Amino acid sequence: MIAEFRESGNGAVLRLIEQEKTFRQNYFEQAEGFNTHTIAWNRGAPQMVKIDEVEYLVGTNTIIPLMLNQSFSFSRPEDVAAVQFNRDFYCIINHDEEVGCVGFLFFGPSPVMLISTEAGEIRKLEQLFDHFREEMKSNDSTKATMLRMLLVQYIIMLTRLSKRQYLKQEPEEEQFNLLRKFNLLVEVHFRKEKQVKFYAAQLHKSPKTLSNLFSSYCKKSPLTIIHERVVAEAKRLIYYTDKSIKEIAAELGFDDVSHFSKFIKGYTSQTPTQLKKVKEEGESAPVSQ
Repeated sequence: MIAEFRESGNGAVLRLIEQEKTFRQNYFEQAEGFNTHTIAWNRGAPQMVKIDEVEYLVGTNTIIPLMLNQSFSFSRPEDVAAVQFNRDFYCIINHDEEVGCVGFLFFGPSPVMLISTEAGEIRKLEQLFDHFREEMKSNDSTKATMLRMLLVQYIIMLTRLSKRQYLKQEPEEEQFNLLRKFNLLVEVHFRKEKQVKFYAAQLHKSPKTLSNLFSSYCKKSPLTIIHERVVAEAKRLIYYTDKSIKEIAAELGFDDVSHFSKFIKGYTSQTPTQLKKVKEEGESAPVSQ
């Protein structure tokens, strides 16, 4: 079941998806200008989700924030309750003061967050989805406002949960905002800038200050976050486009294809050519009956 709200005149869309066997996303197949963020909640038994061709085990009542540039599919999509929204409905960057999620829950240090929930939180989620369902059926003139309010509640709740699970300790607001700003800068500049010193300069900090900050609160170093973002984008382009390895290397700021191949192999144990071959062989393999 897909309940969809469209706001006339501005392209804003919010979807509530439940018990939908065809629920999946291929970023490169989405309509122009219709990219959506997704918050997926596995309400059934543990299952597998494939995100950009990497499989993860998703526990019962685990929530995954999925970014607009990620491709994904679930082994049992009918057990997933999801909320999808596009930038026109709610731009998380423009409303960052409301939700404080940019650079952490979305565009954060981890390409995939598996957020576990406990009994009290599950009750809140159930209530929240009840309100979503009610508003989807409403014809009231305040429907758009109410749906945005519910989405904000959902995002704030998940940001709080993910901070507890993905940070070594709770940082002060200034420190947390600095971490988020770094992650967002990486999202904007990773194709051309791959050194910590560039991002430190943008934040008016020294590379050592950034490294110490991440060492105190995060499980990854600033350089690892930069490199993992490059690798993630390289794999998406290899898996989902017809671009040549040379074209992908150039798009990601590598002048030398051999350097690009060595970089990718260092993180994946496979060259870009090998990654592409494995994907093609997987697609051509016969389906067992």
